[in-house]
Amino acid sequence: MITVKNKKDRGLTEISWLKSYHSFSFGHYYDPKNMGFGPLRVINEDWVEPGTGFDTHGHKNMEIITYILDGALSHKDSTGGTDTIRPGEVQVMSAGSGIMHSEFNGSDTEPVHLLQIWIMPEAVNTAPGYRQKLFVSDEMKNRFRLLVSHDGADGSLPIKQDAKLFAARFDAGAAERVVLESKRKYWLQIARGSVVVSHDGADEKLAAGDALAAGEEQGALDIKAVDDAEVLLFDLPD
Repeated sequence: MITVKNKKDRGLTEISWLKSYHSFSFGHYYDPKNMGFGPLRVINEDWVEPGTGFDTHGHKNMEIITYILDGALSHKDSTGGTDTIRPGEVQVMSAGSGIMHSEFNGSDTEPVHLLQIWIMPEAVNTAPGYRQKLFVSDEMKNRFRLLVSHDGADGSLPIKQDAKLFAARFDAGAAERVVLESKRKYWLQIARGSVVVSHDGADEKLAAGDALAAGEEQGALDIKAVDDAEVLLFDLPD
């Protein structure tokens, strides 16, 4: 089943220092019919104002992925992980049995625009950990590059779930095909620009903030960029 998720249907948190759109039930946005998609539990699109951020807080039993679109976000956690994340870099934090961390926008002038992603792990109370990697931009040009996977294949960052995260940066007019495997679920998140996704003779135009979910579906998704676009693709267990 192919389902389009319109950006206007997302939840919203808006306070003095943070604007956050929630693809799934999160925080004060509670929707018992929208608690996730397979093990994909959270996609929050955040804007963090200059000189502000998330104070030290805890997580447990969640694989947390941070994907920066604009700006830079400084990170510090109780495993000793300390770094600044910028566009092209991906951070994975395995909360496991428990981890404390903080995130801060150190700029005096520029907000940080990011996607924060939570994936439920296949096992609980494992040892927490932190990894970060810069991916070569050319490897994402007009094709999907594997960023996160269960086994760390192709230089991707490993997580504790049978899930994959890919990203692509398409030039206007570029196209890519995603073959849908049986007994898998797929979530396509548009981060920038707009694309047309074709499946079984039907076309769907998606713009930044929109998403498309495919579950128990056969065939392929044909993706064509209407203008320059950045797209994330999740390949998930059914």
